[in-house]
Amino acid sequence: GRLWKQAAKPGSERWNEVMETLLKRGFTIDPTFTAYLASRDLMRMNRAVWHNEYTMPALWDWYRPSRINHGSYWFDWTTEREMDWKENFRLWMAFVNEYKNRGGRVTVGSDAGYIYNTYGFGYIQEMELLREAGFSPLEVINAATQQGARLLGHDADIGTIEPGKKADLVIVKGNPIANLKLLFATGTLKLDDTTGKAQRVGGIAWTVKDGIFYEGKALRADIRAMVARSKAERGLPPGYMTIEQEDLTQ
Repeated sequence: GRLWKQAAKPGSERWNEVMETLLKRGFTIDPTFTAYLASRDLMRMNRAVWHNEYTMPALWDWYRPSRINHGSYWFDWTTEREMDWKENFRLWMAFVNEYKNRGGRVTVGSDAGYIYNTYGFGYIQEMELLREAGFSPLEVINAATQQGARLLGHDADIGTIEPGKKADLVIVKGNPIANLKLLFATGTLKLDDTTGKAQRVGGIAWTVKDGIFYEGKALRADIRAMVARSKAERGLPPGYMTIEQEDLTQ
C-alpha cells in the first residue's frame, strides 16, 4: 500500500520516462483496481450486499483473515493502513488515467476470487474505479469492450456491435452511461417518487453469447441456489456471510 508513494512523483522526469517507455512498447495496462478495493475500505467490501446470496461459503472462508491464504491479510487491519491505500489508489489512478490520455491502452479486469472480490460483481466495480480514475463513462465502456478485444486479438469477432461479428452482449434496463451501477447483475436501488418506496432498477436482463440468449433472472436464481445448497451441506445458516457475531454480542 505504500509502493506508489515510494515511486517517482507525478509529472517527474522518471514518471515521464516510464510512461514513454511503456507507450513506445505498446504496453497494455489492466490495473484490476478492484482486487485491492478492500484495502482502502475493508468494512465496505466485506459488507457488500451480494455476498450473502452470491458468494460461495468456501470462497468466503478464503477471504477471511489468514497467514496462509493468498490475499487474506486482514489479521491486523488498521485505519493507518487504509489511509496508505487511499493514497496508493490516488497515485496509481493518476498514472493509469494519464497513460490512457497519452494514447496507451487500458483494459478492464477484476482478478476476482480474492480479497472480498466476488466474480461478476467485481468486474463492474472495476469499471466504476476507472470512472473514479478520470475515465469518462464512454471510455470505461470502450476499455471493457473494444480495447479488451483488441488486446486478446479477437477484435475481428467481438468488442463492437457490427454486422458479421459475434452477438456477445449484455442487455440491461437503463442507460449505463448515466449510471454504471445498472450493470451490476442485481441492479441498484432508486427511490420511486410516485410511491415513496425504493425500487430495484437496472440489472442484467439478458446475456447473449454467440447469439444464444440467457435470461439474467434465471442465471441469478441458479447461482443463489448453488450458494444456498452449499451452505446447507455444511450446516451453515442462510445468513452465514456475516462478521463474527460472538464478537459483537459480548
